[in-house]
Amino acid sequence: MSKRIFVTATNTNIGKTHTSKLLIQAFSALGFSVGVYKPIETGVKDFPSDGSELFNAACIHNSALLSLTLQNIVPLQFTLPAAPFVANRGRKIDFTLFDSALAKIEALCDIVIIEGAGGLMVPIDSETMMIDLARYFNATTLLVTHCNLGCINDTLLSINVLEESKLPFVVGFNCRAEDTSFETTSLPYLNYRFPSIYRIDQDIDTIAKALLDTISS
Repeated sequence: MSKRIFVTATNTNIGKTHTSKLLIQAFSALGFSVGVYKPIETGVKDFPSDGSELFNAACIHNSALLSLTLQNIVPLQFTLPAAPFVANRGRKIDFTLFDSALAKIEALCDIVIIEGAGGLMVPIDSETMMIDLARYFNATTLLVTHCNLGCINDTLLSINVLEESKLPFVVGFNCRAEDTSFETTSLPYLNYRFPSIYRIDQDIDTIAKALLDTISS
């Protein structure tokens, strides 16, 4: 089994795919062959856009993945841009459906980056949430959070859920150009609360190594 990293976020449109693409580069630079997996994607029209971005980015560094198809990378696709529970009309999703596609990907890589949909508490069906995918895959989680006002609350809520679930994780802040207040409104408390603050664009190599350390521990 390859090393598994589950990329999630504090909400939708926080930067999971952007972060996953940077992780592909970082792990590849460390000498690993990297695979990608997006088990569920909603809001799919002609093709799964997030999954396609991940697949194309990974194939640049790991040409062995070219033997796969986009359907392997994104096995469950729904048209409605909503939580899987809603997009799939509340029907049960059997997690074992994800195993065969993951096995094909893992045969071609040392590390697989598994990107979730939305945040940790997005409902997949009546019994499971997105966080249950991280547990099912036995993966270390990278929590991607934002840097605008409100990030303290959103980040701590997600951290509490991960800690209560006893899942290993690393946190990365995806600061964008418009997040001009982060240094004055949020960072002072975050520096007080945590020993290290990782920023996605500045510290991706450090984040990659921290994830490896978490997997190894």
